Amino acid sequence: MAMQVERVVEEAREAFESGGTRSYFWRRSQLRALKDLILESEIAICDALMLDLGKHRVEAFRDEVGLLTKSVDHALENLKKWMKPEKVSVPLVSFPSTGEVVPEPLGVILIIASWNFPIGLSLEPLIGAISAGNSAVLKPSELAPASSKFLATSLPKYLDNKAVKVLEGGPLIGQQLLDQKWDKIFFTGSTRVGRIVMTAAAKHLTPVCLELGGKCPAIVDSLGGSRDIKVAINRIAGAKWGFCSGQACIAIDYLLVEEKYAPFLVDLLKEKIKKCYMRPGHLTRIVNKKQFERLREILEDPLVAATVVHGGSLDQENMFIEPTILMNPPLDSEVMTEEIFGPLLPIITLKKIADSIEFLKRRPKPLAIYAFTKDGQLKKRIVEETSSGSVTFNDAVVQFVVESLPFGGTGLSGFGKYHGKFSFAEFSHGKAVLKRSFLIEISLRYPPWSEAKLQFIRYFYTLNYIGMLLVLLGLHRYTST
Repeated sequence: MAMQVERVVEEAREAFESGGTRSYFWRRSQLRALKDLILESEIAICDALMLDLGKHRVEAFRDEVGLLTKSVDHALENLKKWMKPEKVSVPLVSFPSTGEVVPEPLGVILIIASWNFPIGLSLEPLIGAISAGNSAVLKPSELAPASSKFLATSLPKYLDNKAVKVLEGGPLIGQQLLDQKWDKIFFTGSTRVGRIVMTAAAKHLTPVCLELGGKCPAIVDSLGGSRDIKVAINRIAGAKWGFCSGQACIAIDYLLVEEKYAPFLVDLLKEKIKKCYMRPGHLTRIVNKKQFERLREILEDPLVAATVVHGGSLDQENMFIEPTILMNPPLDSEVMTEEIFGPLLPIITLKKIADSIEFLKRRPKPLAIYAFTKDGQLKKRIVEETSSGSVTFNDAVVQFVVESLPFGGTGLSGFGKYHGKFSFAEFSHGKAVLKRSFLIEISLRYPPWSEAKLQFIRYFYTLNYIGMLLVLLGLHRYTST
């Protein structure tokens, strides 16, 4: 198996070193082929996601098929512009000269995908890697076997199978891949495995992009009008239970709300759950027994169980957990110290909503902070005083579909960013190119040194052109030291 891994990586490197992946034509053709795969395989993709996660077809299309189509279209529309060297200004002291930043491909990219959006989180970074002119090896998640099999059988039929490889397998294959030399590793998954990836990458000083997670809070202020409150409830529930049952790195993890509004908020959430998230087939199941048992153990903690105000029932046979609301679980319990990644929603009450700022500052930086508020001062404080991968006001998770915004974490929620032009940049090296002429040569930059040369260099770094001219003409007075 190790030899197979080495052979796959070697073939991908040969494809890159042949120069074929660098051309605009190759990149465009691969992106078009990827779009064809997505459009022609919609039913197969939705079937795979149903087998792996029980995702409703509409949810599967919204979060993976449709989103990927949009991303490929955006890359195709902007590819020429992204590939163009960026002209930069150069100081007059280097005249005559020109400067530019030339984006060049990194080389061979390893993409390790997650199971919760197994098609989207495999192909989204691949769009960026291809756009930037790289070859790539994709390892889909073994925890989503139907999706993994689909990618392994379908991608070679559409894409350049010398430059784009798919390798299925579990942790053993993952480790063997990490043992190879890469030009970049792109990983989506847990912080625990992210540390393993970084440790392996350090051996070859390989740059990495880690898309991890964390506990994404939603601050819920008093919104006043009944319509605004209903919209907020729709969006909160959708970003928790309607988004892979909370099994998403940017799903809402917990709510922060003032004590006096909490009962009202709970009643509205209960109503929304009964209306939208209790119908068979409309709630994604828990991915596997291990994750189910992890969530069960969280709920069975007596101190946590005592805080359940809605839900809490478990269906182990079908891997379903009822949307569950908890009111003020202990802050040192697992449900409040670890990323939940499931349909449990803690609500933490505060005396004043402004206290949410200090609450967040005392905790690890999340991938996203959400705030439902009309208070301009609170918005300003959240942006300026907290740190997170992103901040979204009056909605949640939708930042993921905005190509003009970078997507990525900070601190324990990861680093690096992708989507749109940010994906292109993540998989490119911005090479500095300075072009000078032989026309003008200033000997004052070379030994033997003198006070005149020192003064000239001082003026050079302060862009004092008159001073430099006076030194060159021998008209500047200076004192020897």
